[in-house]
Amino acid sequence: MKYIDVILPLPLANYFTYSVPDEWAEQVRIGMRVVVPFGKKKMYTAIVSVIHTHKPELVYEIKEIVCLLDNQPILRYPQLKFWDWVSSYYQAFPGDVYQAAVPAGLKLESETKVCINPDFEAETILSEKEQRILDALSDGKPVNVIELNKVTEIINVLPTLKLLLEKGAIELNEEIAEKFRPKTETYIKLTPEAAKGENLRKIFDDLNRAKKQLDVLMKYIDLSKCLTPAKQIEVSRKDLKEKSGASDAVINGLVERAVLETYLKEIGRLDVSDLQTAEVYPLNEFQQTALKEVEKQFLEKQVVLLHGVTSSGKTELYIHLINKVLAQGKQVLYLVPEIALTTQLTTRLKRVFGRRIGVYHSKFSDAERVEIWNNVLNDKSYDIIIGVRSSIFLPFRQLGLVIVDEEHESSYKQYDPAPRYHARNASIVLAAMHGAKTLLGTATPAIETYFNSQNGKYGFVELKERHQEMEMPEILVVDTKEAYHKKQMEGHFSDILLEKMTKALQNKEQVILFQNRRGYAPYIECKACAYVPHCKNCDVSLTVHKVFNTLTCHYCGYTEPIPTKCPACGTAGSLSTKGFGTEKIEDEIKLIFPEARVSRMDLDTTRSKKSYERIISDFEQHKVDILIGTQMVSKGLDFESVSLVGILNADNMLNFPDFRSHERAFQLIAQVSGRAGRKYKRGTVILQTSTPDHPIIAQVIRNDYAAMYTRQTEERKLFKYPPYFRLIQIVLRHKDSKVLNFAAAKMASDLRAVFGDRILGPNIPVISRIQNMYIKHILLKVEIENSSEKAKQILMEVSNNIKSDTKFKSLWINLDVDPM
Repeated sequence: MKYIDVILPLPLANYFTYSVPDEWAEQVRIGMRVVVPFGKKKMYTAIVSVIHTHKPELVYEIKEIVCLLDNQPILRYPQLKFWDWVSSYYQAFPGDVYQAAVPAGLKLESETKVCINPDFEAETILSEKEQRILDALSDGKPVNVIELNKVTEIINVLPTLKLLLEKGAIELNEEIAEKFRPKTETYIKLTPEAAKGENLRKIFDDLNRAKKQLDVLMKYIDLSKCLTPAKQIEVSRKDLKEKSGASDAVINGLVERAVLETYLKEIGRLDVSDLQTAEVYPLNEFQQTALKEVEKQFLEKQVVLLHGVTSSGKTELYIHLINKVLAQGKQVLYLVPEIALTTQLTTRLKRVFGRRIGVYHSKFSDAERVEIWNNVLNDKSYDIIIGVRSSIFLPFRQLGLVIVDEEHESSYKQYDPAPRYHARNASIVLAAMHGAKTLLGTATPAIETYFNSQNGKYGFVELKERHQEMEMPEILVVDTKEAYHKKQMEGHFSDILLEKMTKALQNKEQVILFQNRRGYAPYIECKACAYVPHCKNCDVSLTVHKVFNTLTCHYCGYTEPIPTKCPACGTAGSLSTKGFGTEKIEDEIKLIFPEARVSRMDLDTTRSKKSYERIISDFEQHKVDILIGTQMVSKGLDFESVSLVGILNADNMLNFPDFRSHERAFQLIAQVSGRAGRKYKRGTVILQTSTPDHPIIAQVIRNDYAAMYTRQTEERKLFKYPPYFRLIQIVLRHKDSKVLNFAAAKMASDLRAVFGDRILGPNIPVISRIQNMYIKHILLKVEIENSSEKAKQILMEVSNNIKSDTKFKSLWINLDVDPM
């Protein structure tokens, strides 16, 4: 008997063993999908991880698999090995990694269907609704609940189904349904009989009196070139209908006459149109020197950091490197932090590589993601994948190079749900498993990355000159406190910013305004009683979204209408907005510059699949004069005509309570500033802040990354933070704050007994309740030279001991390794 150990798509710590019936014993392979029973009535798609012949001694009865779904594995080597590493390093269950890695369309789901019990005999008179349901099920076939609603015309069949279930009249039938269905289109062809020459002549004669059908047949022959078999082309029903101008009835008439027949053909959901490709642009002297240095460093190091200033032409250098890797027959993974970046980048890379590029991100439908997965798995066309963090899980054949662009970005970190991995760090491990190299590129490296490059762990290459002789932008600092005092502010804009905007618009140049807060305003407050509306599920004020006339929680999605009077004191007209977001900036700018074309780029305006492309394309084509955005506009986007960038409020970045806030503020301000300037024209940045003497501001003005790095590392060494210590954050959640406090105190005490003063907390986070769950944090600091694996093992033991206590049955404990 053959046995398999499988990974289930569930948050469970163990692998589960199933037996394989003889009919599939020879075909089953590691990485294939199998449908397995789990629990009383549930079926899941599991991944085969181990095949063996030794019957294990287990506490549960070994069940047989229901079926084998694949002829070939859907995973390649070393994917399962990589999953194991992600699971172990980030303390996630194997099932969590499986859920994150594989598109939902490749997982089958258990759907409850209802069928009649053939042995049922009614002992009492059934109600009209009960009888209607049994009539609908009388053919014995299982029907799902949605279909029953339609067939019986009962608005909600569930209460009636419950009664029938109790009476034994119906049975629940758990059936498996495939989520991914290939997209198909109806095509037309001549029937085998009609295709014979003598029969075709007779058909023409017969159709002399049916002119419309004859016209359609002639059009089909013209489109398909079926009379010259060597050049024959397939014709879709849709094309035939459009080109002939005929109705469905006319085409159906030819099908009924057995002249034409229809067939379904699987078509892709992805764009496969042919593209004209061009040669790569030549590199300038500085880029060539940097490229040679990167290649030299790769001879000794697995990972190289390319520290290139904004607009230094890093992307062109990447393209030359990609070309060399493809020439070796290997694949490239090009990671970007934001979906917005894939839009502009894809256009630039497709100019050189055409259809060899695939794009993978969450704005694609599930079916499209399955199609990309299958194309990569079956070696169909994709040698380069541009994608966001989830791209690291694709089934690559042989990676030769991983590029992590804007490697400092926190968006590479997955927060919830588990696994809470960092795509930059995970991609370095993935590349090593493939024997590939990793290039980390940025103008503002993460302190940990720069530390590794200075200590010899990574290679290090600098690119200090901007492309096309562009100068670094001029940064003008405006003291908003003083400007408000001297009445030199109009709304949220200083006089100098408005003056520079007016001049830029007169010169037909473009402007970017940056405010790292979406919505209209952070909150509203009653002028009479100081009441502020809060989310009913979270400890956070509701953000004003004027365009929808709602107050919204950005943590759980709760919304309510903006009240006309104060809910607390009842005073009408007393509610006023406090602070400002991108939506409010957009409103004010349209009033100040009514002739300007204004667009906004934040989470609210980029929810649809094509929204990124539309906004970026409009700005590139100069259909927009002023672009207002959150940090999305800072991430490596390249706009030729931007001469002015306005940073409206640097204070909320500088004053965030986090040990990384100064590093992030420097990165964000420097990156946003880098969008300004073009060939032969120096850009300008207006930076508005109430603390103009802040050291970070001075470092940004001088573009002095080294000074920021030195100051931050000195502080971090003193207070035991990365890169000198590893962090593991323990997050505890419970609906009852008293239970949570007790559990957090006990866990911190148990951990302190082992780790001593390496434990901080338990602490209340900035937002202490989300979705009705109270939250507490405990922080563990582990010296970089010590084993973090041993620490994680102890953490799991303490966590399991806490959860085994019945008092803490509903307690959630998550470990966040290397939290951001």
